[in-house]
Amino acid sequence: MDVFHSLLDSLPTNGASDLHLGAGRVAHARVHGELQACDERPWSAADLEDLAQALLDPPRQGALRQSGSADLGYGTASGYRYRINFFRSLGALALVARHLPERFASLAELMLPPGLKELAYLPSGLVLVTGVTGSGKSTTLATLIHEINAHMARHILTIEDPVEFVHKPVKSLISHRELGTDTPDFALAVRAAMREDPDVILVGELRDTETMRAALTAAETGHLVFSTLHTADAVGATERFIGAFPGEEQDLARHRLSLVMKAVVAQQLLPRADRKGRVPAVEILRGTTAVINLIASGRTSQLYSAMESGMELGMQTYDQSLTQLARDKLVAVELARPLARNADGFDWLMKNGGKPTGNARP
Repeated sequence: MDVFHSLLDSLPTNGASDLHLGAGRVAHARVHGELQACDERPWSAADLEDLAQALLDPPRQGALRQSGSADLGYGTASGYRYRINFFRSLGALALVARHLPERFASLAELMLPPGLKELAYLPSGLVLVTGVTGSGKSTTLATLIHEINAHMARHILTIEDPVEFVHKPVKSLISHRELGTDTPDFALAVRAAMREDPDVILVGELRDTETMRAALTAAETGHLVFSTLHTADAVGATERFIGAFPGEEQDLARHRLSLVMKAVVAQQLLPRADRKGRVPAVEILRGTTAVINLIASGRTSQLYSAMESGMELGMQTYDQSLTQLARDKLVAVELARPLARNADGFDWLMKNGGKPTGNARP
């Protein structure tokens, strides 16, 4: 355990986000998005089995046996906190531990669009933060929850697997519920939340249709609901949400979503041009009247155009975000251009200031 704790606590010291351990290989850390060896001694299968026995309580050990993976939140004596996932690979245990920042950064420190701050002050509705694994979704949500906690008297209820960021009450009351410890699943916890007098509900992930139904009901009944989806962009999030419902329910789900959807924020982390960390490219879809009508009528294919022309309303596409990052020399043009949805449009935006009006793409 001493070696494991030493490796964990080296992550924040070295600017690393994740620790990878696997049977027969040395430890690796992800530093600014790149994996690097951080030890010389290979870990054995027995070493990892011992770690699992030491770290996992009986219910999580059962989950590991049954499903092949288990999650937990873990804090060290040094005051650092980590999200740890055990999983089996070719029959042997492996582990990934992610360092969770011990302080809540501001939107400016995270280099996120300042307009996202408005989402913390919404009275009700549904806000989705989407992106691939490791894109910073949890950190963005933690920042928004901290903004509420620091400035408003609210009851904030988080439902997570596991609890990642532990918020201490400032002006708000905070209740953290962890799957496996405090509740068996997301859907049940969200439904139970209706009896727990929350103002704000954070659902760690919309994993299934039942949880989506419960989240819609919570938003419809006057709560502000934050959650995540694993989709690459904002339009994909709306389509996946609706598509998760059975065919006969999709029209109703589309209508319900259009009534409560306040914003979809999609993000990905890119290496900085100066190699001093990473910076987010961010796509923002806001629940404007036009967007609501497009969702309600099933014309989600037109949402991208609404984002392109909606910068004055707080919206932006990935291409617009990538262009601004490249123009500010935060991200290399050679990296940003291949990531753009439309390379010719990216070139046009680079030449014209990155702020189109109307349908500016060639």
